[in-house]
Amino acid sequence: MENCLFCKIMAGEIPCKKVYEDENCMAFNDISPKAPVHILLVPKVHVENVHSIRGEDEKIAKDLFSAVSKIVREQNLEKSGYRLVINSGENGGQTVFHLHIHILGGVKMGWNPV
Repeated sequence: MENCLFCKIMAGEIPCKKVYEDENCMAFNDISPKAPVHILLVPKVHVENVHSIRGEDEKIAKDLFSAVSKIVREQNLEKSGYRLVINSGENGGQTVFHLHIHILGGVKMGWNPV
């Protein structure tokens, strides 16, 4: 997608600190971290959000969660724990309209309702 921030990052047009990449997705450190570990995991195929996944795109979910497992192990978060966040839509807090998973860890997470 032409004006998508994450598509531009994956195309190398905008720099990032990449922490993981495979044929289906890419992960990089969030530029405004909310935890000591705050990684964004993005599918290489442009999909706006979770409910935009249809038909042949259903493999995206499997690929993303497979990558989450690998990243969590690489970041040594398996035993201490971590949080996954997927914001969807404006009211859900989504600011970049390309599906992505926030992987947060490295600190005990609390509950902070809006």
